[in-house]
Amino acid sequence: MHGFFKQALTVDVSDRSCQEEALGDDYLRAGLGGKGLGTRLLLDRNPAGVDPFSPDNHLVLALGPATDSPIHGSCRHGMFSKSPLTGLYSESYAGGSAAIAMSRAGFDAYIIKGASDRPLWLEITDQGVFFHEAEELWGLDTFETEAAVRKRVAAKSPGILVIGPAGENCVRFAVVKNDRWRVCGRTGMGAVLGSKKIKAVVFHGSQKRPFADAEGLKAYAKANLALYKDHPVTQAYRNNGTPMMVDILNKAGGFPSRYWSQGSVPHAENINAQSIRERCQPTPKACRTCFLACGKTVRVQQGRHQGLTLEGPEYETLYAFGGLCMVDQIEEIVYLNDLCDRLGLDTMSSGNMAAFAIEARRRGKIDLEIDYNQPDTIAALLKKIVLRQDVGGLLAEGIRPASEELGLEDMAVHVKGLEPSGYDPRALKGMGLAYAVADRGACHLRTTFYKPELSGLIDPDQIEDKAAMFIDFEDRCTLFDTLIACRFYRDLYPWEEIGKMIALTTGETMDKPALQRLAARVTDSARRFNLREGLQATDDWLPKRLLNESLPDGRRMASGDLRQLVDDYYRLRGWRETGQLQDASV
Repeated sequence: MHGFFKQALTVDVSDRSCQEEALGDDYLRAGLGGKGLGTRLLLDRNPAGVDPFSPDNHLVLALGPATDSPIHGSCRHGMFSKSPLTGLYSESYAGGSAAIAMSRAGFDAYIIKGASDRPLWLEITDQGVFFHEAEELWGLDTFETEAAVRKRVAAKSPGILVIGPAGENCVRFAVVKNDRWRVCGRTGMGAVLGSKKIKAVVFHGSQKRPFADAEGLKAYAKANLALYKDHPVTQAYRNNGTPMMVDILNKAGGFPSRYWSQGSVPHAENINAQSIRERCQPTPKACRTCFLACGKTVRVQQGRHQGLTLEGPEYETLYAFGGLCMVDQIEEIVYLNDLCDRLGLDTMSSGNMAAFAIEARRRGKIDLEIDYNQPDTIAALLKKIVLRQDVGGLLAEGIRPASEELGLEDMAVHVKGLEPSGYDPRALKGMGLAYAVADRGACHLRTTFYKPELSGLIDPDQIEDKAAMFIDFEDRCTLFDTLIACRFYRDLYPWEEIGKMIALTTGETMDKPALQRLAARVTDSARRFNLREGLQATDDWLPKRLLNESLPDGRRMASGDLRQLVDDYYRLRGWRETGQLQDASV
């Protein structure tokens, strides 16, 4: 089987040792790379029921057979572990350029285990693994850390992954950063690294991934560039990026706002893509091997944050602070985005937690100066969370324990401990199913099912037969994560293109049924991990507020409709009515 080095590297930071391990063709064929490989390794290595902050909780970094290939959208890496935020399966992906350096170090997966007794940073190369002391880096923000580590590495183009103070203090929604602004953002991967006292991981080398048809890959990429460089999808991402979703969701009434009590905001024109164009001088920025250039480097042009520069803000950050927290100026959202980037916080969880804190304060549950559309008090809270000061220490534990401690479980919005993204399921019923059954908690990226619902491919209110289309989207997205390929190429890489990419990289020929079986195996593996960690069918559900409260326009998600969607999903997945796998080995 081509497309792989057929090697995994385990690094034990407890005794500073490492061990190489061969990966056989059958092992790789069962799940391909990326999510398939990372999930399988996590199942094999992690003890059942392990504490996420235990030295025995493994962190797996996995690549796919498309990594370091000419395929557009393929410069991505995945991280897999047991989440400190949810206590369940954890996966997160990032773009940029780091995946190329990771691949050139010569392994398909890197498994980090153990815990150091003092801060360190790892240098993983095709010539060996080096353990460096990091006491002088501890406490630095993510930008400072990346710059400091870069000066210490002789390689020309290293891939540098770092955590900030949030990860050091094991805030359960801390992130891992690379390329300054690229993020493995959800489920707390930064906290896992922080618990192991790892401040940074650096990769470099000169190994080349052995593809089945290297020349064919070049021709394939060249043809796609010619075909799609001026495609409407490309133009939309290049000109507007993900902020274009603000107007779309606000108009659809599915833009979560005022901590999930509304579906739109009156200030959309102040935080949308047009406001960024007019007030922040955006310039397109792409990951390596990408022509979409969805990223935007922005620079605030006026006001108290004049001169502030970052890559972003993305739609999910705009929803979290501009919707849930009602911040009504783009410059202030850029400021909060920058603060989260430096501290190493997930902007989505941060915005959700800040809005939750606002409601908790209004109900007299916490004594805190904070309210809607107050960016400074929101920023002050985020700093308290990172330092675990006062109520920040409770909020650093995540939405589920915080709401339980404050007696606000019925108000809190999350699934399995992870807060949803910016698509209200009362307006988009398929997104209700997406949040309910996603293996890592309330997640939009496992299916991106907002796409067919917003585009008119299927009625957002339809319940009957929706699960079948949903699974088709989920399976294709899963295969993207095994290659690993960017979600935003979903309109350019339909099923037949996935088969072509797999054939060109690995030499394996797979029709759609075979691809669907592969995706199902990967989905079942993640489910198996969650069941082993105590997942129940009752966890595949939406929070009470989203079922009991209607949007202001009257739209709601009925419990019976959600029950039908989940039951149909179980049946079509071949699972039992209890959500268990037919294979009773769990």
